[in-house]
Formats: sequence, C-alpha cells, structure tokens
Amino acid sequence: MTDTSGTTPTVIGRRTVLIATGAAAVSLAVAAAPEAPTAEAADPAPVAAAAVCTLTKEMTEGPYYLDGQLVRADISEDKTGIPLQLRLTVVDDSTCAPLNSALVEIWHCDALGEYSGFVGNNGHDEPDNGTFLRGGVLTGSDGVARITSVYPGWYRGRCVHIHVKVHTDVTLTDDGSFTGGQELHTGQLFFDETITTRVAALAVYAANTVPRTTLAQDSIYDDGGAASGLLALTALGSSPSAGYAGALTLGVES
Repeated sequence: MTDTSGTTPTVIGRRTVLIATGAAAVSLAVAAAPEAPTAEAADPAPVAAAAVCTLTKEMTEGPYYLDGQLVRADISEDKTGIPLQLRLTVVDDSTCAPLNSALVEIWHCDALGEYSGFVGNNGHDEPDNGTFLRGGVLTGSDGVARITSVYPGWYRGRCVHIHVKVHTDVTLTDDGSFTGGQELHTGQLFFDETITTRVAALAVYAANTVPRTTLAQDSIYDDGGAASGLLALTALGSSPSAGYAGALTLGVES
C-alpha cells in the first residue's frame, strides 16, 4: 500500500533469509517492537547456544496472497473457530541470536476453507471483507513474532496449513499497513495430523463438507518436520475446543 499521509514513515528491518530450526531451540519471549504490534514481554531467556538452526524449505505462495495487509497481532477478526496462538521466533542461522524488526506475515483460510478476498472458491457463501485471517507483526528485540488467529480449516486438494512470508526493511504506514522492503522467504506452516483430526470433528469445522486432504496426502508438505514448517502444538485446555499454541523457531541468514 502507498503512504499518503504526508508524514515521514518509519523504516523498519534488516536483511534476512528465513530458515527453521528443530525442537532443540529454546523459544524466546516477546518484547515490544517500536511502532508496530508485538506480543507482551515475558521471560527474556536467551536462545540456547547449542540450538541447531536449519534452513526452512521455500514453498509455493499459492493463489490467495493479497498485498498490503495490516500489521497487527490479532488477525482473527470475527471468524469462528478454535483459538490459535502462534509464536514464531526469528534467529540468526549461524549463532541462533534473536533478530529484531523482521516482519512476519501470515494468511490462511477459515474453518470453511475460504480465504478473505476469495470467498466462494471452496463452495461456501459468507461475508468477505478482504482482510480476515491476514496480517503480520514485527519481531521484537528477542526475535519473537506472536500472532493470534483461529485454527485453519481446509480446502479441496490441500492439507491444513498457513502461509508465511518474511519481509525486511519495510516502511510502516499510517493506515496500519506496510510498504516497500524486501520479500526474502515464502513458506508454509503445517499441523500434526492427530490434532487436526480432533479439530475437524468439532461442529464449526465439520460444517466444511469438502473432503479433507491429510498431511501425508498433501502435494506440498514433504515430511521434513520443523525444517518444512511443521509446528510444535500445545493444547490450551483439556479439550480441542480450547485451542492450541503453535511454535516454530525460524532461523535467518543475516
């Protein structure tokens, strides 16, 4: 989007390339980044020195990306579905030190498999504002991007997934979006099939009558674990309806 406010925007970022790390990496806590939504501060424990940082595989952007989405920590808007709390930690691939001010942007479909801006492509009729389940945040000084959403549904031919991009050197605009910068990675985040099976049985997801493609059947996911974007999921309560937290450490090459 173009900044027409007449004021001088703030330039954010550093040159990065997205990569992912295995479960050995210790998650970083969130700190506030200037002039953009970030998660509240928590225990500022450093990344473990022994963490192994592994390049995340590039994956297709797909047909549903829209430019100029909002920089915001909560992208759920009024969409129904169980809560999903994402914690994506961006670190340097060689030192595992956290990286500040990388814009982590995500977008995904709702429980009925519909993307904002493209509602109807999965056979369901619902309001379309062009913004639901889209947006991103800047990482804080601890390298963490925390985004609140809902657990995605599915559409014909694909397993449950979330699209992710990493941008650097973006300019924040007065309308809450961003412009410029450099897009350095496009990938996808995936969900454990056992957990997705439980979620798919809930009424709001079962209303999606399109056949569901499993992780093993998916044409994009290559069974590469965290290096291919497989999230580590933790239940937020005693039943699937309480939702899940999803974490992944994303290394970067500076």
